[in-house]
Amino acid sequence: MAKQKFYVVWNGAEKGVYTTWEACKQAVEGFSGAKYQAFKTAEEAHAAYEMGYEAFREKAKNAEEINKSKGNTPPSNATSSPSTSSTLPPAAINESIAVDAACSGNPGKMEYRGVYLRTGKEIFHYGPLWGTNNIGEFLAIVHGLALLKQKGLNTMPIYSDSVNAQLWVKRKKCKTTLERNEKSEGLYQLIERAENWLKNNTYQNPIIKWPTEEWGEIPADFGRKR
Repeated sequence: MAKQKFYVVWNGAEKGVYTTWEACKQAVEGFSGAKYQAFKTAEEAHAAYEMGYEAFREKAKNAEEINKSKGNTPPSNATSSPSTSSTLPPAAINESIAVDAACSGNPGKMEYRGVYLRTGKEIFHYGPLWGTNNIGEFLAIVHGLALLKQKGLNTMPIYSDSVNAQLWVKRKKCKTTLERNEKSEGLYQLIERAENWLKNNTYQNPIIKWPTEEWGEIPADFGRKR
């Protein structure tokens, strides 16, 4: 039995990643200048799609040249954090973002951020402001969804280690018990903005639970746990 393949359409009647050749064929057949390719795994396909056709072809060309040069390895990225693809769990999807929050006290000074998993580079950061860790986790996911949609990365996954935050996003409601007062008013305005975004936007990005017990701390972790 033939193994399933995944098909990337960079330029066609409808761009995207397809799981069958028939669907891919409908997107490219008769389309002038169609650009598409088959891949063995979903991870490879999504990574290639998000990269874009020209960048993917350039990367493939560079990889071929590197493989021909024995003993040569690509230079490391000095600006990346230790959470690069070389240290990620093999099962992790490199072409994704990871989000996390940290709070000094609960409630207390809270901040959240998102990192690009392949390089460990921080791509957004917000705070500190008065709040709770769960609220920060919720806002981090919504921030990631909004950013990916703005950039047209409609299928890139988001990793979060917070079950509560993922449930709140699914329900489009931040179910916090934090008192709304002068100290937390700015945070509540952010919450309302996030809830409105969820109610008025759709997204395809998978939100995946980061298995901390199996893989260790999520790469977006602030490293403050004792």
